[in-house]
Order: sequence, then structure tokens, then C-alpha cells
Amino acid sequence: MPPDSTPNLTPDLTIQRLNVPDVLLIAPPRFGDARGFFAETYSAPKLLQAGIALPFVQDNQSFSAAPGTVRGLHCQVAPHAQGKLVRVLRGAIWDVAVDARPGSPAFGQWAAATLSAENFAQLWVPPGFLHGFCTLEPDTEVFYKVTDLYDHTCERGVIWNDPSLSLPWPLPPGGPVLSDKDLVLPGWAPAASWFAA
Repeated sequence: MPPDSTPNLTPDLTIQRLNVPDVLLIAPPRFGDARGFFAETYSAPKLLQAGIALPFVQDNQSFSAAPGTVRGLHCQVAPHAQGKLVRVLRGAIWDVAVDARPGSPAFGQWAAATLSAENFAQLWVPPGFLHGFCTLEPDTEVFYKVTDLYDHTCERGVIWNDPSLSLPWPLPPGGPVLSDKDLVLPGWAPAASWFAA
């Protein structure tokens, strides 16, 4: 599902709306010299211009040793639904967001992008979406900002390989590496009620 390019909303920040338009692929610029580079990875005023008005209240980081590690599909429901701004510090991931908002024209559709330390891209996953990723390289570190605090009572998930979603996970020949919790997540059907008004 290739993204549709839209004009830059700021002179130094590239933003693309993906095939599910509320999911944004964001590329901050890097300024390099002989020492290395400098980058502004987060700016609230610039993201506000792109329509991201929610405050971020928590930062999370994960490390995955093996390629093919799948984390997801996860979300939190009200009153602690989370938006996520995801980027990669080391390695690379295939990052995916699934629209679980029942009134959305894109309900049940997904958008995905490759994020890596090399391409420096970030993915904005709004509240009301399931989120997951698959690592493409060993020793991958993922960093993400969230718009609400973790609450285990609001935590929900959908099994990574639900056939109704048919997500094209880029898995190695040995298949995915999964947590015990992610192995027993339910299918897609219950998600229809999680974000109902």
C-alpha cells in the first residue's frame, strides 16, 4: 500500500499521509558534518501543524534481539486510549497500524511503513488504532512517545496473523518470535466494540 505524498507542512519536516490518511509518516531532517549529525526529532509546534495536537506523556523503548520479532497487535481503549509516535534507534522494523474506529471509513484497513535508524522516519499512530511491528534486523531498538499512560485494564490486542486482516508480515524463514501473551491474543472481531462512541 504505497503512501500518497502531500506537500510539506513545514520547510524542514517531510510528512506523508499514508493510505489510511490519519496515519502519518514523518521524516525529520538531519544536519551532518565531519563529526556526525544533529537532528530535532520532536517539535510540538511542527506536529501541531500536521494535526497532532495531543500531548505526549510517556516515552517507551523496546529491544528485540532476533529478526522476525513481532510485537502486536496492541492498543489501549478509553479512558486511556493512546496515540503513538514511533521511531527506530537501531536496526529496522516493518511498522503497521490498523484502524479500529468503528465509524471510520477506513475501519479494518491498515497502513505500514519501514522505519529504520538509517531512514530516520517516524510513524504517527492515532488513538483508536491497533499497532504492531516486525523487526527486520538483529538487535533492533524502538522508541515511541505515547499520549496517555499505560493502564493494564485498558490494554487490548489482536492476534498478529488474524486472517481477516491478512497483514503481509515480512517474516524470516523460521517464522515470528512472539511473547507468550501475543501468542494467545483474540481475533479481529472483538475490536469492533473497543472504540465505539
